[in-house]
Amino acid sequence: MIDSIVYRQMAAKDIEDVVATETEVFTTPWSAEVFAHELTGNDYATYIVAECENEVIGHVGMWVILDECHITNVAVRKHRQGLGIGEALMRQAMELCRNNGVTAMSLEVRVSNETAKNLYRKLGFQEGGIRKNYYSDDHEDALVMWVEL
Repeated sequence: MIDSIVYRQMAAKDIEDVVATETEVFTTPWSAEVFAHELTGNDYATYIVAECENEVIGHVGMWVILDECHITNVAVRKHRQGLGIGEALMRQAMELCRNNGVTAMSLEVRVSNETAKNLYRKLGFQEGGIRKNYYSDDHEDALVMWVEL
């Protein structure tokens, strides 16, 4: 099944599936309007989707400014989690950044999200600090993580 996954740049036609993934995975998902703006109105934004059998099953978003990248979101449909898709999406993002002269990448992750933190550590990310009360839904702290590329 993993072999049949295609990783490609997100297009407007993917917004509905991406929002479905966000809604399934996050307590405060981004809306279709936010993604539409990211694709058409944010020159710093790039999104990669994972597609399997004509269904978008995951995505990673990033803002690249000069030589730094900030990961905005990473999500995989619940029925496809645990198969390495999130890791593959992150590796795709890291490779894209390396190929475009980016030297560092950062992200925030919920302090309670051990699965994501373990993935990011596996990819070489280090802990950089805490953003207190970062998440608006429950005021959970965010752990800032970064990696040099």
